[in-house]
Amino acid sequence: MNLKLFLSIGFCSIFLLGCNEMGKPAAKTALVTDKDNYSYALGASFGQQARALLVHRDSIDLDYAVFMQAFTDRFEQDSAQLLLSDSALFAILNDFSMQRQQEKLQKDSATAEKNLNDQKSFLEKNKNEGGVITTASGLQYLVIIEGKGALPKDGDVVSVHYTGTLLDGTEFDSSIKRGAPAEFPLGAVIPGWTELLKLMKVGTKVKAWIPSDLGYGPQGRQVIPGNSLLLFEMELLGVTAAPQTAAK
Repeated sequence: MNLKLFLSIGFCSIFLLGCNEMGKPAAKTALVTDKDNYSYALGASFGQQARALLVHRDSIDLDYAVFMQAFTDRFEQDSAQLLLSDSALFAILNDFSMQRQQEKLQKDSATAEKNLNDQKSFLEKNKNEGGVITTASGLQYLVIIEGKGALPKDGDVVSVHYTGTLLDGTEFDSSIKRGAPAEFPLGAVIPGWTELLKLMKVGTKVKAWIPSDLGYGPQGRQVIPGNSLLLFEMELLGVTAAPQTAAK
């Protein structure tokens, strides 16, 4: 986690969690004044961010009593009560941040190894399913509807509707849910898509299984873990030919 972000979220979350313990008024049951409204709105916003960052994503195990004690000492600028100097504070948080990063790397590595084994087992079995075609690269696909339109070529711009999921069924992207097809040059996407689309005429709809080496590899991308097998249902809606360069 970014150190400055950790500090800012920590400040906000402890302020919210520790109000009553710091001798503040008891919780309100109704918002009356403008000050009440914007104070509550800011608090709710900070609380939501703190929960998302500290609980759901990072699962940081905090001693809230110590956390609130530190906030109180800092907020009241009572240097006599401080248990850590500034240099010690930042050194500890920097070490903590590095430790968390190392733990994440180890976890991601273990997940990537498992995903690689899972996809190998799946693809080995799936290639024997009726109608499934396996290409030389390892790409697998099943034609649901055979189109009769143009076949895309290098440089063409294609229009595609698709839904992408992981092997466990987790959906990570869908042009259908966005309400608009994706449009892009044929070579501007992952290798598995480029290869697959060259095999699809306009109007074709397929179910495809794209190995990680034709997708996002061992590093993954955002919500896609490393070595993930990508499952797509996709339909080629249209092709715009690449512009021809005028002869000199």
